[in-house]
Amino acid sequence: MFHLDTYGTLVAATFVLLLGRQLVHKVPFLVKYTIPSPVAGGLLVALGLLLLKTSTGWEISFDMSLKDPLMLAFFATIGLNANLSSLRAGGKALGIFIFVVVGLLLVQNAIGIGMAKMLGLDPLMGLLAGSITLSGGHGTGAAWSKLFVERYGFQNATEVAMACATFGLVLGGLIGGPVARYLVKHSSTPNGTPDDSEVPTTFEKPDAGRVITSLVLIETLAMIAICLSAGQFIAGLLRGSALELPTFVCVLFVGVILSNTLSAVGFYRVFERAVSVLGNVSLSLFLAMALMSLKLWELASLALPMLAILVVQTLVMATYAIFVTYRVMGKNYDAAVLAAGHCGFGLGATPTAIANMQAITERFGPSHLAFLVVPMVGAFFIDIVNAIVIKLYLLLPMFAA
Repeated sequence: MFHLDTYGTLVAATFVLLLGRQLVHKVPFLVKYTIPSPVAGGLLVALGLLLLKTSTGWEISFDMSLKDPLMLAFFATIGLNANLSSLRAGGKALGIFIFVVVGLLLVQNAIGIGMAKMLGLDPLMGLLAGSITLSGGHGTGAAWSKLFVERYGFQNATEVAMACATFGLVLGGLIGGPVARYLVKHSSTPNGTPDDSEVPTTFEKPDAGRVITSLVLIETLAMIAICLSAGQFIAGLLRGSALELPTFVCVLFVGVILSNTLSAVGFYRVFERAVSVLGNVSLSLFLAMALMSLKLWELASLALPMLAILVVQTLVMATYAIFVTYRVMGKNYDAAVLAAGHCGFGLGATPTAIANMQAITERFGPSHLAFLVVPMVGAFFIDIVNAIVIKLYLLLPMFAA
């Protein structure tokens, strides 16, 4: 086994991003279906590592010590950019989208449990192949699988959860672009939304030039560090209680409180341009590390029945995005971008959702509504409502411990 240390892993992640950028500009298929750069580059490297392992037995491992801090920094920038007055302006769309998201959670668990019983599998396995790992991601999967092992004696719960979450992360980044492209083509604005003269919002158009000073960058880094420190402290206090939340949710919440409190008292105003630069850097590097380190050979450990459940879940996600998310959210360009984001965190994670939407808005124009609603729902509300939905399903007689 060849191991890359922290610096080597950072260099490799940068290489993945540059490779992905070239691919999505030069490969017609990737251009046509607007596949995000980190997904294209990361999957190509992961496939290369799979070929290396199967042909020579060699394996390359990465130091992932920067992966979680980058993810937390990304969520901190979401919180710092969450202006409460803007959230009130998008309140109706936010509420409707939460309703749409809850509908998918119910559908995913119903499909997972139903197919598991039909295929003769433990219903808990179906639940793990439902909203726990698909809408919840690796973190939620790890938390619930631990409970399944301790309370229900499902010994392979962790392995199943990680495999399902990995599968979802890959597919969430692959189907968002094609789904959105189809919807934009059939929307009321088939040419997208024209670029406006405003500075793009935090995550729209990540390649756009943004003039910032070193002092502003240092101040923003300081606020991100405060969010990470305070968020981890709060998550530690809540751990083991009924109010326990993932660390990234606490970090995001601290960012919201910090930025809006400073703005309200007139002491300091967050510079969105600096937030956008650091947020996009964190997002891109996190996704590159997550995807290039995928051990695709571990997906082979998924039994064919489990793989069948996940394939059906992917088809249902695409169908739900087209016929429910898009239609309920207004059947326009914003709705198409929202559908791409929903594919991202409905199967994978919020960073995947942002990457999906960036790929669409870079090509067709900005969607301020989508970049206001999806980060807040995908990073904050989803974990709360998902926990409630999962606990309700566990009350079913088949799950009686």
